[in-house]
Formats: sequence, C-alpha cells, structure tokens
Amino acid sequence: MLISKQLRQKYLDFFVSKGHKVILSASLVPENDPTVLFTTAGMHPLVPYLLGEKHPEGKRLASAQKCARLQDIDEVGDNRHDTFFEMLGNWSLGDYFKKEAIQWSWEFLTDQKWLGLDPKKLAVSVFKGGKTAERDEESAEIWKEAGVPEHKICFLPKENNWWGPAGATGPCGPDTEMFYWMGESELPPKKSNPENDEDNWLEIWNDVFMEYNKLVDGSYAPLKQKNVDTGMGLERTLVALNGFADVFQVDTFWPLIQKIEEISGREYVENAEVTKSMRVIADHLRTATMIMGDDKGIAPSNVDQGYVVRRLIRRAVRHGRLLGIKENFSSAMAEETIKIFSDVYPEVERNREFVINEMAKEESKFRNTIERGMAKFEELLDSPVLSRGNDNVTDGGKIISAKDAFDLYQSYGFPIELTIELAEEKGLSVDIKGFNEEMKKHQELSRAGAEQKFKGGLADTGEMSIKYHTATHLLHAALRKVLGEHVTQRGSNITAERLRFDFSHPEKLTENQKAQIEELVNYAIKRDYTVVFEEMSVEQAKKLGAIGLFEARYGQKVKVYSVGDSQAKVEAHENSQCFSREICGGPHVEHTGVLGKFRIIKEEAVSAGVRRIKAILE
Repeated sequence: MLISKQLRQKYLDFFVSKGHKVILSASLVPENDPTVLFTTAGMHPLVPYLLGEKHPEGKRLASAQKCARLQDIDEVGDNRHDTFFEMLGNWSLGDYFKKEAIQWSWEFLTDQKWLGLDPKKLAVSVFKGGKTAERDEESAEIWKEAGVPEHKICFLPKENNWWGPAGATGPCGPDTEMFYWMGESELPPKKSNPENDEDNWLEIWNDVFMEYNKLVDGSYAPLKQKNVDTGMGLERTLVALNGFADVFQVDTFWPLIQKIEEISGREYVENAEVTKSMRVIADHLRTATMIMGDDKGIAPSNVDQGYVVRRLIRRAVRHGRLLGIKENFSSAMAEETIKIFSDVYPEVERNREFVINEMAKEESKFRNTIERGMAKFEELLDSPVLSRGNDNVTDGGKIISAKDAFDLYQSYGFPIELTIELAEEKGLSVDIKGFNEEMKKHQELSRAGAEQKFKGGLADTGEMSIKYHTATHLLHAALRKVLGEHVTQRGSNITAERLRFDFSHPEKLTENQKAQIEELVNYAIKRDYTVVFEEMSVEQAKKLGAIGLFEARYGQKVKVYSVGDSQAKVEAHENSQCFSREICGGPHVEHTGVLGKFRIIKEEAVSAGVRRIKAILE
C-alpha cells in the first residue's frame, strides 16, 4: 500500500531527476487576485511566470500544491469528488514541451521504479480540435510511441480537453488527460475508453500545453513562450494505486471517516445515506480546517472566503444531525485533520488554536439556531403561502418564496444552499432569483456572486492593478511603522478600482493612526522612490530584514522588492534604509511617483486579531 507521503515524495523525486526545482505550496488564498476565492490549481501562483516573467528557481519547477474547488460542492458524496485536494504538478516555463511532458508522465505512471501501474489499465484523451486550435495529432502520436494502443486514445472536444483561461483572459491551451480503469472487470474491454465509458475511468493526471493567451476581445494570441502545466490529483492517484473504491479510503481521508464512525456510532458502509453524510462531513470539515489553518486567518463570515467556510461547517453539521450526532463534533474533526497534515503543511499546526476556537464557535452558533430554523422550515411545508409557480420559478411546481427563504437566512442562519437542499428533498423549488434580490437589498453576498468566484480566474495584470499591487507594499510598510512590527499581511485583494489589505492587529485603528498611515504612504509616493528587485536565498532575505511569509525551503531563491531612493538596490547597498523591502513575485511599477494620491476609504475588523483596510489611488 502506498500512502500520501510516499506518493508526494516519489513524484517530487522523479521530477528532480528530470532537472526540476521543488517549490513549496502557495497559500490556499490567492494574493492580489479578485476573480477567485481560492487557489484552484498549482499553476495559479505561477501566472506571472507563465506569461513570461523569470522565476527565481528557473524554467523547470515541481510542487505539491494545496487546492480548493467549490464549484462541484453539490457532487461531494459520490466516490471521487472533494473540495480540498492536493495537486502534484510540474511546469516547463518556455523549456520542454509536449514530447518530454508526455513521455515523463508515462514513465512515472508505469515504470516499476516509480508507480508501476499496469499499462493495460490506462487510457488517455487528447484535444479533438475546433475553431481555436487544430486537432492534436502530435500528442496522440507521442502517446502511441510511448506504448498506448490506438483504441485507448480518444479525441475529445474543447469542454473536455482544453484548459483555461479560468477567467476571462490569460494563458490557455489544449491538454491531454490520463485515466485509470475503475470498472468491475480486472481489465477494461477492448473498446472501452473515457469517451464511451466515462463512469468506469478515473482521471488522475492532466498535461496542459499552454500555447495561447486569450485576450479581452475573445481572440487568442500565441504566448511568447510555450509552457507545460501538469496536475496529478494525489487522492485520485492513491485510489488507483491501492485499488480503493473511493477517495475517502486514502490515508488523508480515512482517519476522518473513522472519527465520524466513533462519534456517531454508525458504520461507513451501513447504507447509501450514511455513507454520503460521512463523506460530506469528512470533506467539508477537512476543507474548512485547511482554509482556516492557512496563514491568512480566514474565519467564518458572510462574505468571500469566510462565507465558504461558514457554508462548509453548517452543511457538515446538518449531515451530522442526519447521523444522529447531537453534540459538537467539528473541533474533533479539525484536530484529526491537523494531525493528518501538520507534517506536510506546518501552518495548520501553527494556527491550531485559531482553527479549533473558530470552528467550535461557528458550530455552537449554528446549533443554537438550527432547531428553530428546522421547525420554521417544517411550518413552511404546510403553509398556505407555499404556492404553485411565480414569475421567478417557471416549472409550475410548489415553491418556497423569496421572503421565506430570506427569513430562514436572516433569522435562523440558514444559508440559501441549505434551504435549497432541504427543499429538493421534499420535491420543492426555491425562488432563488427573488432571494438574491432580497440579499442585494441587504448588501449580502448572493449565491450567484459566490458561484462566479467559485469558477476561478486569473489575476488582472493591467496598469492600475499593478499600481495597486505596489501600493500594498507601501501600505504594509507604513502599517508596521505606525502600529508596530507585529503587523503582518493576512491577505490582499486587488482590482483596477481599489486595494484591500488584511493585516494582523488586535484593535480598531484610531483616526490619528489612519492619518499617519496615509501620510507615510503619500510621502513615499511623493519622493518618487525607485522600485527594484533582487533574487536571493531565503536566508539572505531574512538577514536583510525583508518581510513576507517565508514559505520557501532553505536554499531556494526568492524575489525581494525594495522601495527606496536610487541606491535601494540590495546587492550594492545591503545596509541601505529602504522604505519597504518585501518578498513578492511582482509585478510592480518602476517608481512610486506614478501612483497618485493614496486614500484610505474604510478600516474594519475581519476576524479576531485581523483588520482590513480598503484604499484607493486618486
């Protein structure tokens, strides 16, 4: 039996043997990307380098990346969907391309030195072609040369074999995917492949050939460098390697299922309903723990990432009720999750107290209202207000009105998703459009807005966004000068209209403090400081006093951006006094004078010990 730790290491060792440098997982909460709530793939933190910027570690990279995807949350409960997962990835930034990527994928999967999977149980898909690009005969031929028989190579359309851009614009291209046989027979029938027998084939790996950049007008331009971006799902590959029936039997999930069995007194295989509830609980609380355990300090709330955490916890608690669990249990699940991942992602151990406390608070808060809310929901089922159809629901079936759905949300803490789920179980519809209109009136996050963010996207690299990115460095430095060196960045969100910066600080800022911060930032802008960067080791960066999350391994290179006068360049003036010196991937303006006037428009609490500033450049 191969466990997660062994698979991660084998993967990284293999690509190190092919000349790759290992980089650490980035945060689950992306930096400076307003279009997506979470890091959805290993390539997400690498977008600037896929677009041509030089990476400090070179052109060949590999990592095990924490990822969260919420667009398939309603699918959780089957044998393969999960919301938090680990993506093993390797990248070529303008170096090797299709031939090496495919050959290495096949070698790692089938060579006895590595995974040693039976080649007869593997199949692949390639891009069928269309208006955007031609049929990918080249990849198909490389697969044949590697040893894949022609009947196990299928050509699929863009919706299957084209990756990106995740947002409106950005790097993209055709991909080729690898599948493992999950059918009841020992070997797949000769004519079976992922095109005609989808349910029996499990996708485990995806090689993306990023050749294009989708532009604002919808056209595709060739990228100045051709990239390879691959992703192997750790959990799914463990399923294939160990002959498991579902992803919940892998070693990063099974202890959670066992903990639920212990708490509930039920058995995982008892019946389909129990199995589904246990899967939902294990998945949702594992994901919530990993999000909250990130160094960005995300707590349950009604907006953005906090809204997702709240939704996950409350949905898990509801499924706990279906299993007959009457006492709080989410903290115990968080403890188990931290135990599983702390040696791989030490940040979850660092943030243990925060995670446990916030998890317990949220579950208690929900339990205090859910009983009344469930009673209210049952009342609605017999209510004369429950009517047939309206302008927002066209199927003519019985509905729960927007007003009632919003009342369940506002008065009883029911997320709209929970109301929809309960309604569907009773054969009812919910006036979602009307509910969203009610939410808009109260300036809450609507489900539609959340779903748009779940779909993902790429950071805006326009001129104003770059200016705001640079301004966050000035703001971070000013905060530390005014409030103290305990201030650290806990999150950042940039659009072309404003910046949002989350930071650690125990109390509300005074008007005098805000004025001092504004004054310092504008001083740095007025001085028209030069912005330069140097590549150096983590140890060098620490020695120079650079701020940032030191996530890289010892010996790895990072970019350190310095903002100061014309002598700010680090290599020549190690002891020079810069206004700001920070680890960052970029991009930035070349000098601060182009930023305009900085103004704070709002300062507020995000969670315990975390504050948020929203600011604009005028």
